[in-house]
Amino acid sequence: MKKPIVLKSTHITVSLFFVCVLCSCSNDNIEPFEPNPEPDNTENPAPNPNPPPEPVIEVNAIPAQTQRDGDANTGYEYLTSGDYVSSGIPYDAFLTGFGGDNANLLGRTGDNAVIPYDFTAVTAPNGVRVVGPNCMQCHAGRINNEFIVGLGSHDTDFTVDRSDDITLLNSAISFLYGGQTSDEWAAYDQFRKGIVAIGPKTITETRGVNPADKITQVLVAHRDKNTLEWSDEPYVEIDNEVIPTDVPAWWLLKKKNAMFYHGIGRGDFCKSFIGSSLLTLTDRAKAEEVDEMMADVLAYIYTLEPPEYPFTIDSSLAEEGKVIFESTCSSCHGNYGSNPSYPNYMVSLNSVGTDPELSNHYSLSSPTNDYFMDWFNTGWFGTSPNPLEIVSEGGYIAPPLDGIWATAPYFHNASVPTLADVLNSTDRPKYWSRSYDNTDYDQSKVGWNYTTESSKVDKNTYDTTLKGYGNQGHIFGDELTDSERTALLEYLKTL
Repeated sequence: MKKPIVLKSTHITVSLFFVCVLCSCSNDNIEPFEPNPEPDNTENPAPNPNPPPEPVIEVNAIPAQTQRDGDANTGYEYLTSGDYVSSGIPYDAFLTGFGGDNANLLGRTGDNAVIPYDFTAVTAPNGVRVVGPNCMQCHAGRINNEFIVGLGSHDTDFTVDRSDDITLLNSAISFLYGGQTSDEWAAYDQFRKGIVAIGPKTITETRGVNPADKITQVLVAHRDKNTLEWSDEPYVEIDNEVIPTDVPAWWLLKKKNAMFYHGIGRGDFCKSFIGSSLLTLTDRAKAEEVDEMMADVLAYIYTLEPPEYPFTIDSSLAEEGKVIFESTCSSCHGNYGSNPSYPNYMVSLNSVGTDPELSNHYSLSSPTNDYFMDWFNTGWFGTSPNPLEIVSEGGYIAPPLDGIWATAPYFHNASVPTLADVLNSTDRPKYWSRSYDNTDYDQSKVGWNYTTESSKVDKNTYDTTLKGYGNQGHIFGDELTDSERTALLEYLKTL
């Protein structure tokens, strides 16, 4: 049964009530009449004239945002081979230290054809060829041995300090190129500074979650909001606490009016993409150069489609599940098929009940948050042409579900290993671990095979008792029967 949805806006509150079928009881065994001024209605009580109100789901409809047009082919080339990260390890040193990779999963040419897909060789401003990370570090992955651009990485390990090896790397580059006055060192130096800044501040408690929000906060703490130039000393102190996120699939963006699980990215999406350049950006002029290309990148992302479920689907059972979905889930997550629709709802924390820490981090005032909001909204990002706007109203977006079978683990913090556990909150494990083998897939529960643990064993154990790692909330599936959940899971495989 659908929950009533309360759609809130600044000036008006609109309640959308859905049809509820009320079942009444009858008694076929009528007893002979006996005078009794107070009949016993224990088994068949009179209807309550004032029944308790049906719980409501409080939502805000996020308005559409006008986006720039671009060329998808140009966008793909820039995304995979462009210099939006313009400082890095000198090319020869990278090959010596890390080795090559001839798989060439992205179909690149030249010296990019022989390095891993999540790195890009570019020419630094001073003419030195360097290798730096690209967007595929987080936004590409494998499932069932299929490499998929746009699938959020589900196995990256951020449990280590990524600056741990920087001293060794410094020594190697200094030795290979004749000290810290070389052109190679100059081309490497900003990359070094960025890694030193983010390394100790972005350590997660478990493998497979992402500290993207914290990486951004650390980097903007070191940059002037107007000139975007780097300061070795941060403008605001950043603590070591990391609230984890999952990485949403890129193919969902074409439906969304706001970016990120907490929906804070409003206005121009392309400006948000420049966040990938904050690690090595030289100044505002470079940001403007990158900005000109991001409309093409967005055009490419808009071409992405979800992968089809690779295993057998029971079509009859899926049809049953579709009926259940449309009566229980579609009001928030949209409709699919020949007449798709998506409402773009931000759901309040009170209604969805999932771990609040990521949302609270932006909606509650703190020195870090106040600096962050001001930096984006009143600096270059928020005042230049096609501005980005950071808006924190609290809550989480009810996302589109296209390709949901491929995007485990679930929830904004990757705390639930399968869709079956999403639909039955009582089955969710408190501690769980998985193999991180992209073929270790549970076709029945739709998600990763996992082992329930009694406590945290190692970095591969997800501990839902930690701050920001909770798996509570979204209990809407608890009302379904087991057979209804089974049918619903079968339908979700088809999206």
